[in-house]
Amino acid sequence: MNNFDRIRLGVSLGVLLACAAAERLLPRRVPTAPAGPRWAANLTLAAMGSLAVRLLLPITVVEAAYRAEAVQFGLLNRWSIYFPLKFVLSLLLLDLLIYFQHRLFHWSPALWRLHAVHHTDLDLDASSGVRFHPGEILLSAVVKMAGVALLGAHFLAVVAFEIILNATSLFNHANIRLGPLDALLRLVVVTPDMHRVHHSPSREETDSNFGFNVPWWDRLFGTYRAQPRQPHETMALGLDGARDPEKLDLFALLGRPFKRAA
Repeated sequence: MNNFDRIRLGVSLGVLLACAAAERLLPRRVPTAPAGPRWAANLTLAAMGSLAVRLLLPITVVEAAYRAEAVQFGLLNRWSIYFPLKFVLSLLLLDLLIYFQHRLFHWSPALWRLHAVHHTDLDLDASSGVRFHPGEILLSAVVKMAGVALLGAHFLAVVAFEIILNATSLFNHANIRLGPLDALLRLVVVTPDMHRVHHSPSREETDSNFGFNVPWWDRLFGTYRAQPRQPHETMALGLDGARDPEKLDLFALLGRPFKRAA
């Protein structure tokens, strides 16, 4: 494990523990399913995805950015850009890439079969932020590698982006009651209430609020939805046809994309 991996893991664990503590102190919703099995399945999926990336891909996302910069490949490497500006542009363009990647995983039936695993969670909490099928994690890593190379993103910005992306995913899935603070925070970051709308079983609401880090892309491209039709405390989560907790164990989640009716 290199220094970057240690830093990212350390930050992720810190944010995960902080969100878990906040969920106990200020819960937004009453859980509907046992937390233990869910957390075990969600964290195991994340570990399997990380292992798949490490074993199956020849280089990391950060290495792809470093190599592109070394040969001055990519959009931002075509000009001499002041480092702070290049750093910020790299962060913003990478976030825009993830926004469109997320929309693609909803639009494509084949990719949706993988991404639907994330949407089967019957409750949302910090662990839901890492509930992704290993196949989706692997494909996402490939997209990010191609993206950082084509953009010419600065490798330090890629390091920062990966850390921020993990942290915000944990935060915006957390079961935390922010109260009036939500309206202020969602001007600059995706909040739990904003992202919870995305986890409604209603396709109209599911196909909204695609952002992970900032809410600006949803507002710009017309996919922003401020509130769900039903109250946050009682709105349904998950997917219709996949509401039995006993049928959402780890092995069921791993096999779901390969079933006929996924």
